[in-house]
Amino acid sequence: MVEFLQSPGSLPAGQRVYAIGDVHGCDDKLADIHRQIAADLRARPCKAPLLVHLGDYVDRGPDSRGVVMRLMAGDPIRGVPTVNLIGNHEQTMLDALSGQGAAMTDWMISGGREALASWGGDADAPRSEWAAHVPEDHVRFMRELALCHQVGGYFFVHAGIRPGVPLAEQAKQDMLSIRQSFLYSEADLGIVVVHGHTPREAPVIRPNRIGIDTGAVFGGWLTCAILEEDRVGFLYA
Repeated sequence: MVEFLQSPGSLPAGQRVYAIGDVHGCDDKLADIHRQIAADLRARPCKAPLLVHLGDYVDRGPDSRGVVMRLMAGDPIRGVPTVNLIGNHEQTMLDALSGQGAAMTDWMISGGREALASWGGDADAPRSEWAAHVPEDHVRFMRELALCHQVGGYFFVHAGIRPGVPLAEQAKQDMLSIRQSFLYSEADLGIVVVHGHTPREAPVIRPNRIGIDTGAVFGGWLTCAILEEDRVGFLYA
């Protein structure tokens, strides 16, 4: 049974959001979380549920390809609309596959070797061969991922936002990779940001944000935040 806490944000009655943190190739954990969400919906039906994945589906873990294919297949929870956001790891992979030299190096440093291997590629092969292993529809899926999503009093984004900058003027690079200036800000952001990107041992709840990257690929949990009315609960795999 899910235990709920007071949330810093809120949703209108009848709405519920399931937000999942950084997956990083842990397809087995993602499948487990999806099963738990389906079970929660059977036990506690909701008129307007929504599933949000916060990005970083690829790199480091054993099955980046499996995660991408699972998300490409359509709504993982039958009858529940799904929003898939882009993370900095998808952006780096896309840049690497497009032939950007610096991105190719960064991709390998940040877990691209494991990701490429899941598509049958070899990181030690000539870099010009890497892109041939990733099907075009998989690349297109990553290119078309949303940058952010807003529901009720929550703003969903991979890394966070820059304090003091209106939402409409946030830079893509900040939304994909910001850390200190966002994480340590106590400013009223005008909305509660739900994000991943920075792993912690447990979910972080602050007056202006909820962080749910709990290091699934580092031996931690894959976390799903359940947001409804003025409360938040968590599922773990």
